[in-house]
Amino acid sequence: MKKMLLAITAFVFMTSLSIAQKKEAEKAKPAEKAKTEKAAPAAKAAAAPAGPTKKDGTPDMRYKANKEAAKAAGPTKKDGTPDKRFKANKEAAKKKG
Repeated sequence: MKKMLLAITAFVFMTSLSIAQKKEAEKAKPAEKAKTEKAAPAAKAAAAPAGPTKKDGTPDMRYKANKEAAKAAGPTKKDGTPDKRFKANKEAAKKKG
């Protein structure tokens, strides 16, 4: 009986914690949306794509010109992401961000 009571108590406690975390995350979302909406037009204007774009303005990665423009400036890791240990990749990240 003690084990069952302990299990029910633990379940209720964990459920209440998860609900509290969801409410905090929902409160933070409107502020994040406002930041991204303001930053998005500036990012689109600053980074003119080399080739065709999609309806939303992002480069269409099916085309070779856009793929070449998206390549890293320096060496890459095995998974294809830029290796931030090298100066060329650090500078490229600063220009984008």
